[in-house]
Amino acid sequence: MSDMLSPATVDALLAAIDDKGQKPMKERKVQTYDFKRALRFSQDHIRILTRIHENYARLMTTYSSAQLRTIIQASVHSVEQMPFEEFVKSITDNSIISLFVASPLQGQMVLEVAPELAYAMLDRMLGGQGGQPDKLTHLTEIETMVIERIFSKILESFQDAWTSVLKLKTELKELEVNPHFLQIVSPNETVVTVKLNVTVGDVNGTIRLCLPHLVLEPIMPRLSAHHWLSNQKKDREPQESKALEKRLKKTNLGIIAELGHSEITIEEFLNLEDGDVIRLDQTVTDSLVVKVDNRVKFHGQPGTSKGRMAVQITEVKEEEEDKGHDG
Repeated sequence: MSDMLSPATVDALLAAIDDKGQKPMKERKVQTYDFKRALRFSQDHIRILTRIHENYARLMTTYSSAQLRTIIQASVHSVEQMPFEEFVKSITDNSIISLFVASPLQGQMVLEVAPELAYAMLDRMLGGQGGQPDKLTHLTEIETMVIERIFSKILESFQDAWTSVLKLKTELKELEVNPHFLQIVSPNETVVTVKLNVTVGDVNGTIRLCLPHLVLEPIMPRLSAHHWLSNQKKDREPQESKALEKRLKKTNLGIIAELGHSEITIEEFLNLEDGDVIRLDQTVTDSLVVKVDNRVKFHGQPGTSKGRMAVQITEVKEEEEDKGHDG
């Protein structure tokens, strides 16, 4: 019993420990790390990539709406990194997959368009309402050419969105429908996938981009907040103005040249026959009114050009005069 510490001695030892400022060790937080899912992109990289593709979504919305002549909306749903093998396994059945390059970057990237979106775009380009086929079949040669044209235009917006980081030149290499034939990098290589929610008319679907780390590695220093903000302040306005001007120049406008007007009764209209003459409120020497999107913009004279009917512009209406001439 002589070897046992007395209660007073135990209290003295505990007091000495407290006096030295020693505290009980806190429980350490341990995070599981999967070596097969290597994280090559920092949170800063992901934020910059998200901003780039938010701009891409806006540009694609503007351009594709004019190209397909229907309302298109696009927004970034997520930007995440994963092994390439995981991306391939997540590709939905019947998706239209395109491989493309963006020089001067080395290597291929992937653009995956959900089947419902791809066929809606195809239907619009072929003059339809953007509906879905009753049964998904293999693309014909003509349909493949049309799809390639649509995807090439979508990739033009991609290169415009990346201008603040690097001037790219995108080129569509090939279309693929079987994801198992995609062998652009090794299965364990880290890739960034950008998922966009897209609406074409009444059809909803997704578009995904797959950007391998090996392809982006040479420009990783540029994907920093400091580099991004400095370039944005310096180049934002000129680039946005140039991109907007480029889109506006490709916008289609309806032009109407009016020979004149006339009023007749319903009875006269129902009794019209071949050879009848409708008298207009203008003479043959009067200038024609030329409307652009139903607004009076020019005056002109009728004639022919290379055997086809034409109008020669003789006067440009001033903006102030145009305000009261909405058709």
